[in-house]
Amino acid sequence: MSKFTFLTEEQIFGENQLDILSKYGTKCAMTDFSILLGGFISSHYYTSEGNTLMDRTGWWWTKSSFDGDARDVSKDGDRYFNCVYERDGGARPALPYSLIKSISSNGVRENSGIKEIEYGEYPQTIVDGNYSRELEKAYNKKRLRTTGKYYTTDSVFYRYTDKSFTPRTFIEYEYNGSKYIRFVGDINCAGQVLSDGRIIKEGQVYWVKIEPIVWLVDEKANIALSKKIIFSGVQFKNRSDYKGDFGHTDIKKFMDYYFSNDIIPSNINTNKNVKEIEVVNPYGFNFDEVSEEDIIKGAVESNVSVFLHGRSSEGKSARVKQLDPDCEIIYMRNATPDSLNGKSVYNASTGEMIDIPPTWYTKVKEKCEKEKDKIHIVFFDELTNALPSIQGMAFNIILDGEVNGKWKLPENARIVAAGNDLNDSLAANEMSEPLFNRFAHVYINTTVDSWLKWAITPNTEYKRLDYKKEEPETKIHPAIYAYIAYKSYSNIDVLRTPYNGEKPNADPRKWEMASKVLYKTKKPEMLRSLIGEELTKDFIEFTKMIEISVEDVINGNYDEEVIKNMDISEKYATAIGLLSVKEENFELVRNFMKKVGEESRAVFDSLWANGDEKRLELIASLDLKEMEEIKNKMLKREIKLLKTN
Repeated sequence: MSKFTFLTEEQIFGENQLDILSKYGTKCAMTDFSILLGGFISSHYYTSEGNTLMDRTGWWWTKSSFDGDARDVSKDGDRYFNCVYERDGGARPALPYSLIKSISSNGVRENSGIKEIEYGEYPQTIVDGNYSRELEKAYNKKRLRTTGKYYTTDSVFYRYTDKSFTPRTFIEYEYNGSKYIRFVGDINCAGQVLSDGRIIKEGQVYWVKIEPIVWLVDEKANIALSKKIIFSGVQFKNRSDYKGDFGHTDIKKFMDYYFSNDIIPSNINTNKNVKEIEVVNPYGFNFDEVSEEDIIKGAVESNVSVFLHGRSSEGKSARVKQLDPDCEIIYMRNATPDSLNGKSVYNASTGEMIDIPPTWYTKVKEKCEKEKDKIHIVFFDELTNALPSIQGMAFNIILDGEVNGKWKLPENARIVAAGNDLNDSLAANEMSEPLFNRFAHVYINTTVDSWLKWAITPNTEYKRLDYKKEEPETKIHPAIYAYIAYKSYSNIDVLRTPYNGEKPNADPRKWEMASKVLYKTKKPEMLRSLIGEELTKDFIEFTKMIEISVEDVINGNYDEEVIKNMDISEKYATAIGLLSVKEENFELVRNFMKKVGEESRAVFDSLWANGDEKRLELIASLDLKEMEEIKNKMLKREIKLLKTN
């Protein structure tokens, strides 16, 4: 998700006002593109920089709430509030300065002492009349070159406050080393005055130049704020129930899904100021962030023993099985010296003592010899619950890679251990310092996102169970996955519920158990013995909201009227209920989601991808395909109009 946000009311006004605003002022100019998109522009208020048409101000959103509406900064720079479904407000995005510091173009000091940088590019300034005619002539004669890039805005008339976001795209053209978009005046902007003095007329063609976005930098607060109102026409939120949940607003989703991608310069980069800085590293390091799973995998592949910390329901063993589904598990709580280290028995016929290795070692050795090119894991589970004497034996195995000083672990065997910390389990024992220091330590804290990512992966461990033709295809039943994802999207965490010792509560392990019950019985009522009556009732109500399954979409078994009559909750529930779709049918289901609504489809895309690079690439390729189809339709329509005229 992108880091774009809006400023809070406290950052704009009062004692905690940002330095850049105390110096520059709170009144903000609006780009011509924002005016064309229907943004309100003042006729008699100007910024602190001048009093030309380019300095006229508009009103812009903050992310502070006000009894269901949102605070905004009015055209005169004062605090005000507006209904969140208004479309004539402007957007002044902000983001952490540290994120763009190394890839912004340059920093200059104004007389007022404000640092400005250029980062990204976007349609901004109207092209004057003479050059517009030249561009239009080149456009009609097909002399303009398309860059392959599009800019997305809302197409809904600003007075239609009850209608949700409906995207329209503008093709980017290159001409004589600069880039432009073509805009046809509509009812949204008719009558407004542009920065060159022209009055916008419906049906008139206007060309807008693509320019670097200028940001005001507040280094102390680590904030970069767009100097101008950079876009408008997008509702803050389609429903008037805003309570400060900015992350779930329509305008935040627009910035995440469209704006953050649109400002990335196209490959035909004629603006030398907007540049990407390549970080040269002499060691060839990769500085990408890594997950808990990445650390575990990296340590195992490097033959470094790993210890997983976490509560009993955090899915520690599940993470190990992701790396080696056939790992050898030793439950240390019940381990004995013989079961862990082997034993010696007397051979009466020879009068000698015979050393017999432990069963787990024999199994691991057989696996490793059979599959020499594969890593096999020995998993010491509940190591902290073992007696100190048993922990000492485990230490020798981990330290020397040897069992009882007699049997060497195979080269392709690896050790992973897990246990509860002292404050999480009364049965836990403190590990000795030498044992503790033999491990790379990973502290497991299962988030909803990470659990969902695991939950939707293909099933491997149910193969031996008798599910017949209804064998589960994912680790967790799609209905449970959809329910938890839906609640999470609404900022409600049902992955875990409080434990009171009297009634069942939910946790990651309980949901896995519930999934097995659902797969086998298909009776949701049975879940009350696992997660409690209230949560089971809520789960059942959710499943009744979803009327269209993946199979229904694939087979075309749905009613268009049902889709039209869906409320916002049903749309989101439908989007999340389809997340179990496989990649081969994803495009079909995604096209169906377009009928449900662009916003719901954006939610579907985001949750289905869940950060997976392969899935993100698939979505990007489908977006490109869709844009090409739109482009071809637009070109055909314009060619038809030209022939008609």
